[in-house]
Amino acid sequence: MSSQSSATPSPEPRPDQPAPDFTGQTTDGETLGLADFRGTPLVLYFYPRDNTPGCTTEARDFQAALPAFTAAGARVVGVSNDDATSHRKFCDKQGIDFPLIADTDRSVSQAFNVLRMKNMFGKRFEGIERSTFLIDADGVIRQAWRKVKVPGHVEAVLDAVKAL
Repeated sequence: MSSQSSATPSPEPRPDQPAPDFTGQTTDGETLGLADFRGTPLVLYFYPRDNTPGCTTEARDFQAALPAFTAAGARVVGVSNDDATSHRKFCDKQGIDFPLIADTDRSVSQAFNVLRMKNMFGKRFEGIERSTFLIDADGVIRQAWRKVKVPGHVEAVLDAVKAL
């Protein structure tokens, strides 16, 4: 096995294609998967790491907009490779009320093809590229945002949800 996420990378999920099937454990120990959101639009966002500046801002922005997402009939779920304990602490500290999937085996990240080689402080490692997928009530990807810049992102996602 190479340092890449798998010997055969998952295809790039694209708009107007069915979303990859996935299941993952949340901070509450609940198992969530794509099938749990049939009939409901889903905002599935991937972020690199709990308690880092950009990830904290993004989570707070989604939390602040959660009533608007709920009013639009959508659910929000975050995904990172941190474990459930890290997620619980992050949620408690930041007041996050939506589910976070602890993708420690990286299966959800691989299914959505969001793992990339990164460099930090001279060290190469595989990590999540900040990405968001808007999946409609039928399980079809309606929009995909890659290499997300946090400022203004949640507003753009909410506008896309309202346009469904």
